[in-house]
Amino acid sequence: MAMARGFETHARTVSVLTLLSRVTGLARDAALSRVFGVGAVTDAFAFAFMVPNLFRRLFGEGALTSSFLPVYSKLQDSDPAVAAQVARLVLSRTVIFLSVVCLIGEGVLIAAWPDSGVASALLSAKLVAVLLPYMPLVCLVALIGAVLQVHGRFGPTAAAPVILNVAIVVSAVGLAPPAARWIGLTELEPSSHIMWVASSVLVAGVLQLVWSMHSLRAIRVGGPAALPLGGDESARMNFRTVIVQAVPMAIGLGVLQVNTFIDGLIASYPTIIGPTIAGIAYPLDEGAMASLSFAQRLYEFPLGVFGISVATAIFPQLAREANDLAAFRVSVARALRLVVFIGLPASVGLMLVRTPLTAVVFQGESFTAEDTARVATILLAYSPAIWAYSANHLLTRAFYARGESMTPVKVAAAMVALNFVLNITLIWTPLRTAGLALSTAVCAAIQMAILMHMLSRRTGTVLTPEVRGSWLRTALAAAIMAVTLALTLRLWPQPSSWSGHAVLLGVSVVAGGGVFLIAARIMRMPELTWALGQRDQSTDASQP
Repeated sequence: MAMARGFETHARTVSVLTLLSRVTGLARDAALSRVFGVGAVTDAFAFAFMVPNLFRRLFGEGALTSSFLPVYSKLQDSDPAVAAQVARLVLSRTVIFLSVVCLIGEGVLIAAWPDSGVASALLSAKLVAVLLPYMPLVCLVALIGAVLQVHGRFGPTAAAPVILNVAIVVSAVGLAPPAARWIGLTELEPSSHIMWVASSVLVAGVLQLVWSMHSLRAIRVGGPAALPLGGDESARMNFRTVIVQAVPMAIGLGVLQVNTFIDGLIASYPTIIGPTIAGIAYPLDEGAMASLSFAQRLYEFPLGVFGISVATAIFPQLAREANDLAAFRVSVARALRLVVFIGLPASVGLMLVRTPLTAVVFQGESFTAEDTARVATILLAYSPAIWAYSANHLLTRAFYARGESMTPVKVAAAMVALNFVLNITLIWTPLRTAGLALSTAVCAAIQMAILMHMLSRRTGTVLTPEVRGSWLRTALAAAIMAVTLALTLRLWPQPSSWSGHAVLLGVSVVAGGGVFLIAARIMRMPELTWALGQRDQSTDASQP
């Protein structure tokens, strides 16, 4: 039963290290917002950076990892030697495949090179060309992370993004006009400066890979450079199993990534295409993609630190429990209680403190108060569903652990269609860019309800009385927190400076978070103990 309760401790490890990476990520975005502001340059960078991230989600953290991890986890228990060979095969073949994809992508980009008369479109193409080689690097880092997770080593991969964030901060701030003048460099135009920032991403990718391979050697699996492309028959058979499971999943997930790309294209249209569509003024302005990206960073902070951390930590455990329905159901139900306990107050808090939070993180220099209001409005639309985003990560991994890789993909594909319809409808309303965010939130809540229903039909209900009671108590504590935050924001003088926003944000976080924790403690909610990575001795092991 220690194994069944171990994921909370792993989740705490991942959360702490992810917190560090997210804090440096906010520092990265704070640097970019102040140096470049919201406009065509940041739009172009956000769009170009989205391209390698799409492949990372598809291969590095998506189809390939999700098909590989359960196979590797079971082999590691039954035959570690074969497990190591399968890992070597997956890593080495992935290097070859993604390198070929990268070369093809560069060729397509050259063939479709935009007219040099459209400056923002040309900048976008140049940035994509520079950032595309980051794709195989970051995907390989994620795959190595899957191997490490099975061995209980969650830290190296969770900490790897810190390298990227520091590289971007150094290149953005170090080459900004004040710093450039101080060290005697020629002041760079924003378009040239952002190219240097993009180049720093490649350097960071190489460093991330070296860091991950060093951690991999410690468990005697080896790194891609020294791995044979073959293996014994058992290893090759298991490798084929991984690929056979990954291909249909990749096709389904590819639909989702195309949807993400379309979302980015809708937001980036004024930058990479122009201000009109079919002769009609486009409803979004330059800066829409950057504003959307900055708002995403803020809501992804609690999602990445807590929600995704729980799903990541529990995945190997679910893979081991796939044939034990009782243990599997208990683990899923327990994790659902935990992600909602963390995600619901995060939703409420971000909705209420959106303006001071945006101002503290991004406002200054080139990022104006008007930009703050714009990003805060988008954050308001994203925030209501943080608990649903978190639960979807968990439920999707639950299906993957059972070998039902296509079930969540089919559900998500249906959400793609709904999301697209809502996107192209809501951008023409007064919501504009915030409509894209609201569409994402609505689809996430619907997706969670469908996935829970489908999983319950296969394993027995995961929405047990204990889970429902836990969610109700969490909602009550979050409501008390909301009242506290609303009163604090109403009674506090309206800030007019960065320091004023910082003080208001600090007071709000302490007041709201403190009230929520006190309420949870008074109601004796075991989720508070679980969130700290500790065992709750009062909870029977057979109960979720």
